[in-house]
Amino acid sequence: MICKDSLSLCKVLIMCVLLSFAPMFSSASASPTESDTSHTAKTEAFKPGTFILDHIGDSYGWHIVSIDNHHIAIPLPVIVFSKHSGLNIFSSSRVAHGNSYNGFHLSHSGEHAGKIVETLPDKSEVLPFDISITKNVFTLLFSGILLVIIFVGIAKKYRKHKDSAPTGLQNGMEIIILFVRDDIAKASIGAKKYEKFMPYLLTAFFFIFFNNLLGLIPIFPGGANLTGNIAVTMVLALFTFVITTINANKNYWIHIINTPGVPWWLKLPIPLMPIIEFVGVLTKPFVLMVRLFANISAGHMIMLGFFSLIFIFGAKHIAAGLGISILSIAFTVFMGMLEILVAFVQAFVFTLLSALYFGMAVEEHHETKHH
Repeated sequence: MICKDSLSLCKVLIMCVLLSFAPMFSSASASPTESDTSHTAKTEAFKPGTFILDHIGDSYGWHIVSIDNHHIAIPLPVIVFSKHSGLNIFSSSRVAHGNSYNGFHLSHSGEHAGKIVETLPDKSEVLPFDISITKNVFTLLFSGILLVIIFVGIAKKYRKHKDSAPTGLQNGMEIIILFVRDDIAKASIGAKKYEKFMPYLLTAFFFIFFNNLLGLIPIFPGGANLTGNIAVTMVLALFTFVITTINANKNYWIHIINTPGVPWWLKLPIPLMPIIEFVGVLTKPFVLMVRLFANISAGHMIMLGFFSLIFIFGAKHIAAGLGISILSIAFTVFMGMLEILVAFVQAFVFTLLSALYFGMAVEEHHETKHH
């Protein structure tokens, strides 16, 4: 069973391919690197809001470090399709720091701020179809491939050593797999019907948990706010909604359309209860989407807020900046430790709620006959 459940996580690649396009349509498309605007830092006042949003948003490149005016970054491929110039593929470094390449540049203001735009001969700007490999897309593909490698290796080890006790990483992963199976899937869906949902539940749990942890690592390939991107959480919630809807049985839909035990005057002539129940069907995936997005983003924003205090107080007096830095760093370390727990809790909550929705969809209602 463990081997079968572990191997099923290979399906994470299919999910990752679909999810990889989600961040591209998110409004959080940041600059090629977070350092693109750093050259104006000496002349502009520190803006904590801009600082925080730049760091939790997506970007076309991966900023590593800035030394004086020299920025070290990993460029990512920009892939845009324009009806005027066709398909264009180039490095994000070509449009970094205000540069332009083949008519394309990064817009810093207006309705297309933070996105790659094309300047036409008449000087007008248009937004091309953008499927670039941004920081979030790269992280998503990286984490997906890494998860497949880990769990395919574990599955092979189970096949090769069927009668041996698990060791090392295999032992650690088995504990979590059994936890998802016994305490989430079986408890929420039932011992008879849980198996068909295990591949998705395991994939969702480890995908969210792994990327939550990866987002806490401040150096490459960590640091991307993938699970704090609402486009990504929306697609994850959509998977849960589709699976729930496809597997829902007759009793599930009867409960929505004609809820048992509810007075008839709440159903006719105005179908109040059916409307409320139907709205509930739509709000469930919405809750999944917002809960994961808000909790992960909030943690990053709080830690960046503590860092911002150093610059805010430092602008008043250098001694104030040095004094508050001790407190800010201490709270940031505390928040970092707390975020490790949050990374697990949010993966658990998303998986548990998904399992509960699946359980409601496949639950059988048996009427008791009285003689």
